[in-house]
Amino acid sequence: MPIYHAPTKDMQFVMHDVLKASEQDIPGYDELDRDFTAAVLEESGKLATEVLAPLNTVGDTEGCVLENGVVRTPTGFKEAFDQMRDGGWTALDCDPDYGGQGLPYLMHTAAQEPFVSANMAFNMYQGLTHGAYTAIHIHGSEQQKQTYLPKMTTCEWTGTMNLTEPHCGTDLGLMRTKAVPQDDGTYQISGQKIFISAGDHDMAENIIHLVLAKIPGGPDGIKGVSLFIVPKFLVNEDGSLGERNGVSVGKIEEKMGIHGNSTCVMNYDEATGYLVGEAHKGMRAMFTMMNEARLGVGLQGYAQAEAAYQNAVAYANDRLQGRDVTGAKYPEKAADPIIVHPDIRRNLMDQKSFVEGARAFTYWGAYLIDRAHKTDDAAAEGLISLMTPVIKGFLTDKGFEMAVNAQQVYGGHGYIEEWGMSQFARDARIAMIYEGANGIQALDLVGRKLAQEGGKHVMAFFEMIKTFIKDNAGQDAAFDKDFLDPLKAASKDLQTAGMYFMQNGMKNPNNALSGSYDFMHMFGHVCLGYMWARMGLAARDALAGGASDTRFYETKLATGRYYMARQLPATAMHLARIQTGADTVMALDAANF
Repeated sequence: MPIYHAPTKDMQFVMHDVLKASEQDIPGYDELDRDFTAAVLEESGKLATEVLAPLNTVGDTEGCVLENGVVRTPTGFKEAFDQMRDGGWTALDCDPDYGGQGLPYLMHTAAQEPFVSANMAFNMYQGLTHGAYTAIHIHGSEQQKQTYLPKMTTCEWTGTMNLTEPHCGTDLGLMRTKAVPQDDGTYQISGQKIFISAGDHDMAENIIHLVLAKIPGGPDGIKGVSLFIVPKFLVNEDGSLGERNGVSVGKIEEKMGIHGNSTCVMNYDEATGYLVGEAHKGMRAMFTMMNEARLGVGLQGYAQAEAAYQNAVAYANDRLQGRDVTGAKYPEKAADPIIVHPDIRRNLMDQKSFVEGARAFTYWGAYLIDRAHKTDDAAAEGLISLMTPVIKGFLTDKGFEMAVNAQQVYGGHGYIEEWGMSQFARDARIAMIYEGANGIQALDLVGRKLAQEGGKHVMAFFEMIKTFIKDNAGQDAAFDKDFLDPLKAASKDLQTAGMYFMQNGMKNPNNALSGSYDFMHMFGHVCLGYMWARMGLAARDALAGGASDTRFYETKLATGRYYMARQLPATAMHLARIQTGADTVMALDAANF
């Protein structure tokens, strides 16, 4: 069975040495001292290692079963979900007015990471609920909040988001699900939704579906979409559960991975629904949920890579094969462990440098969300809006790649199911697709986010990088050479690509869109380069300050130097691709493919 242990020391390093959480002027951050966050993360890691990780293979092999209209989850899931509820893990950053603990989103994000690494499919049940909770909390009426949020905070009731239909995914303006107004102010919801994660299960008393639908007579396309609460069981005025609503499971999808999560086809047959917010303004509320979900999916990308990496390291240290080319390291054994070989080291360093950089990037994103929401900081709001497609797209692309790399360390055993490495790769693969396929993330970044407010936010990003380099240059020649100079070069590549889009995209939009995927990856590399420079600075300062754990900080610096030397130069390759324009991409007629 695969192993997993929460990397709490590294999580603490990012929160305190890099982000300096307890020193930030954000409401609630003063509570995030080292002792408090250590206690939370140790308990989160304990639950992940002892309870959730052993169920990961169970969920993968058993899957979910539809029986008499009800989905049965894998053995042990219900008991584990009770433990998660009882421990208050579903309520960390929820509003205290509805039973939450009111902690910052950063704390929620960090505490969630071990759950995702240990059992991604299981954690999706509460993850989807958190997104639905947020949409209702921000856009729902006071009555809706009082009715649904207390039970969703505790996950006594769970939540879903229903967007996709058989004939439309990204282009939601094509949806056919309709919402017919009733005299009592409710709506009759009719239609079919597909790919609904946690659409039904046996771990909660009620399931609160958030459903996008069109009110007849409304505007065409996306402007006519509204959002509705459609509970599995109607809720009486006293809060008790009433009759079953007109919503049912058509089938459970058979998937490549995340078998422990019930991905359902949901049928709505004149189900009673309640409008959230204004009519025809449903996308605004749905994007509230989707933007939070996209950061969570980015976390899934590197969290699966983390779990796969831990197992790959253990295998590389244990598997004997061949001899170190410079001389036997273990002459008393029949062969040396494969970790002595440079190509295995390269593979593991790719994984390690990505995962640690991605963790810092994601926590920084969570910090920006807190700053934006808790202090009304427009600059932070603009920056996280710009970063969201990069976090989702880049981290899930690379997270899957690293899970595959970890599988490769095992050789033939990586392809055999009993070793468990296949599951990490299969589970990580979905993260590149759902919550907006990564090609869509790239189009969002280049087509919408770069030009937002006249390019204000991307210019602020470049200025932030420039200021960081300027403030820290000239103090340590080795640090400049290893960290700041590569970051400066990569940032310059990214700016050059942005200028190419401005100069050529107006004449031919395909020149920009053909390079959008490369640009997303360029941006991701620059962001991880920035994170590694910040982590390198923190590690260097800790060593200079006489830190006792010199091995940890020296390892951090060595890992950072690897990323800056071996991964960050990829920006030059992506720039070269972008500058070829659209001609080679669009050269063939559709009939010639």
